[in-house]
Amino acid sequence: MRSLARKSVLPMTFIVVMAAAVVGYAAEESDTRGGTGHSGFGKSGEAGQDPQDQDPAATAPADIGNAYTPRRTEQNARVGVVFEKNDSGDHFCTASVVQSPGRNMLITAAHCAFDADAGSTVDDLLFAPDYRDGEEPTGLWKVKKVIVDDRWAKKQDEDLDVAFLLLDKKDGEQIQDVLGGNTLGIDRGFDNEVKITGYPTSRNTPISCQNRTTKYSDTQMRVQCTDFEGGTSGSPWLADYDPKSHTGTVIGVLGGHEGGGDEDDISYAAYFDDDVAELYKHAQDED
Repeated sequence: MRSLARKSVLPMTFIVVMAAAVVGYAAEESDTRGGTGHSGFGKSGEAGQDPQDQDPAATAPADIGNAYTPRRTEQNARVGVVFEKNDSGDHFCTASVVQSPGRNMLITAAHCAFDADAGSTVDDLLFAPDYRDGEEPTGLWKVKKVIVDDRWAKKQDEDLDVAFLLLDKKDGEQIQDVLGGNTLGIDRGFDNEVKITGYPTSRNTPISCQNRTTKYSDTQMRVQCTDFEGGTSGSPWLADYDPKSHTGTVIGVLGGHEGGGDEDDISYAAYFDDDVAELYKHAQDED
């Protein structure tokens, strides 16, 4: 079992990396990475998996705990795939837009943006929101900064498996101006009804699932949702979506314990506590 005593491990510090400049939607909700240095961890994907259509089918019902292919909506458009270097290779993780004063912030799992083997952040990440079958409705967005907690960087503390990514403008606009963004939820408790949307590396379309979260430990949440395999690391756990304001609250991202889990049908997320709130504030200060 993992230790629960991270509050006393090390002082709060952060890792930030700069990246290069920019590479050159939306209906209402109703109800690969290419490149070299990044190795698969947890539910991040591995290169060389050929994307293919597979169950769950687009017509599958949104039964509790069962994955399905979601429709293109304003809510789902804020979730997308993460590539390394360019979009000619496999997408390997998932990220989503969260609100920030700079209007340019994503949230994902730290293990998607920090290469533990190299001991450094991944500085050539690209984000393709609402990615489907090779189509990128708003194009590719270049990550200019990666922010992770230093305790993740040094020891891969699974309770801090969260990263914030700051994006360059594209065509003179910030991503939140184009797609909107969800809020960040801190200390929301362990029992929440959530919608999780992510991109398995084996697919070129997203999957979604609804279920209630449970408490795995004092610092980890757990959920039962089918088919969340490699590539879904960083998928947002969205609660309280309001169709009037077009916003929900991200209370976790797929990651944490075992990098999000070693079973496709069970996933984990680090609990968003004061440490995540401090990391979020630091990411805003770094913009």
